[in-house]
Amino acid sequence: MKVSVESMKTQQAKLKSVRELNGSDARASIPRERLRKRYRPDRVRILFVGEAPPSSGRFFYQADSGLYRAVRDTFISAFPSLQNGPFLESFRALGCYLVDLCRRPVDHMDRNARQRNCRAGEASLNRTLRQLRPKIVVVVVRSISRNVRRAEEQAKWSGLHVDLPYPGQWVQHRAEFRRKLVPLLRKRASSVPEV
Repeated sequence: MKVSVESMKTQQAKLKSVRELNGSDARASIPRERLRKRYRPDRVRILFVGEAPPSSGRFFYQADSGLYRAVRDTFISAFPSLQNGPFLESFRALGCYLVDLCRRPVDHMDRNARQRNCRAGEASLNRTLRQLRPKIVVVVVRSISRNVRRAEEQAKWSGLHVDLPYPGQWVQHRAEFRRKLVPLLRKRASSVPEV
C-alpha cells in the first residue's frame, strides 16, 4: 500500500497536535482529579459515568458545567430540600460520585480518536468499579454505554445499570434524563442528608 508523503505529513501534524493537546490536558487533569477526589463518598452507592471533562475547562466538580446544572436540577426535583445547601456536599452525602470514562477531554477529537480514547478508558473504569463496588451505575451519555458495559463485565460487577441521554442542549434529552433519574433517586437514595 502506497502512502503519499503529503498524507504522511498530514497524519504527523495531527499526531503532533493531539500530543500537544494531551500534554496541556494532562497538566489540567491533576487539579481536576484532586477536586473530584475531595467529593468522593466513603461508600459509593450510585456511580455516575460521563464520557470526559469538556475541553472548555468547565468541570462537574467545579460546579460550572452543563452536566452539573442538569444533575443538580434533577436532584432538586427529587429532593427539593437540596436547594438550600451546597449541592456537591449533598451529592457526596447521598453516596453519589461522578467519574469520567476518559480522563482528558475528547470533544475536540474526530470520531475514531474519540472511540479509541473511550475504549482505552475502559481499563481505568474497570479498576474504579472493582475499588468502589457501587450498587448502581448511571451512564450519563448513551454513546459510551458499550464501553461502560465492557468495563462492568471485566470488573465482574453486577448491579443496576442505567443509560441516560446526555442532558445537553436538546430539551427532550433533558426531560428524559430527569424523567428516568428522579424515580431512581427517590427509590435508591432514600434519605436526604443534612449538610
